[in-house]
Amino acid sequence: MISPAFFYQFLQKRGLEFYSGVPDSLLKNLCAYLTHNTEKKNHIIAANEGGSVGLAAGYYLATGNIPVVYMQNSGLGNTVNPLLSLMDKEVYNIPVLLLIGWRGEPEVKDEPQHVKQGKVTIPLLEAMGIRHEIMETEETLLTVQLERSIRFMEETKEPFALVIRKGSFEEYKRPENTLPIYELSREQTIGQIVSHMEDSDIVVSTTGMISRELFEYREATGQGHKRDFLTVGSMGHASQIALGIALNKPERRVFCIDGDGATIMHMGALGIIGSMNPSNYFHIVLNNGAHDSVGGQPTIGFQLDLPQIAQACGYKKVISVENEQALQEALNHLSEQPTPLLLEVKVKKGARKDLGRPTTTPIENKENLMEFLNK
Repeated sequence: MISPAFFYQFLQKRGLEFYSGVPDSLLKNLCAYLTHNTEKKNHIIAANEGGSVGLAAGYYLATGNIPVVYMQNSGLGNTVNPLLSLMDKEVYNIPVLLLIGWRGEPEVKDEPQHVKQGKVTIPLLEAMGIRHEIMETEETLLTVQLERSIRFMEETKEPFALVIRKGSFEEYKRPENTLPIYELSREQTIGQIVSHMEDSDIVVSTTGMISRELFEYREATGQGHKRDFLTVGSMGHASQIALGIALNKPERRVFCIDGDGATIMHMGALGIIGSMNPSNYFHIVLNNGAHDSVGGQPTIGFQLDLPQIAQACGYKKVISVENEQALQEALNHLSEQPTPLLLEVKVKKGARKDLGRPTTTPIENKENLMEFLNK
């Protein structure tokens, strides 16, 4: 395995000092090291991976130095447009070192949403004409590999990708969390929300811990899963899935249980929801100021006034709460409020160690929900 400090210091000596990306569980130790060992302007956790490529291009134009962009391979799709229409040698010919966590690597067990992405990661890089290698995990070999990749970028001004397997980086002990510690946990909040719902209500839950915790709550209470759509992939798109359902099932109340990182990733979705003005739409954002599912790296969730942004986008009612009493008060009067409505609940980071994963397949989830919707 490679020490994050070794990796970072080697690149720094070669003049690669700027990093941007969206955190990934396979890269969490490197991401944690960057968060606590770089200047703020030299490590920007972006709203989405395409935005990271844009930041990298701007950095290169201003400095002439090669930037680094990191991501999970599921975020590679967000980078296709800027990589091909901005960085490519046939357009602006801008170099960037891409660090891509290889979830769903063939013959390595992983979650359903990562399997397809894992199969096509290498072919997608090949189709885009991006030179790539699987990252070495021994320091001497990695040194040679990094020298070779940097020389390639310097000579050609083209992007280069390192595809990174699980377990490639050693653990990095990050300093204690400095985020505010709120009273409510995410799992506790999900239970409170769902307990206030009617039997005909629909839930669309976002990527990561939220969908896992919703599934566990339904299991624990014996409610079944037919009313829920678990958006196990497609980060940032749960709110639009929920909108599509709400517009076509106006007699049903539709709840999107979202996260701050996912909401920020495609924030333009708030404007679309407001413009469509669905009268049955409840958007609940659980804001813990972190990418909790992939290592707890910070978002800008606590720096934004999400309710005010939603209101400016056309939501009819916005509420923000940060304790159980305020949450109960909001949920007790939810049906009396105009919609679309945004409820922000500020929660603390973290999940219990024994949190499980959905035991139903995505296909089963889809079919059960569609049957329930069409009764």
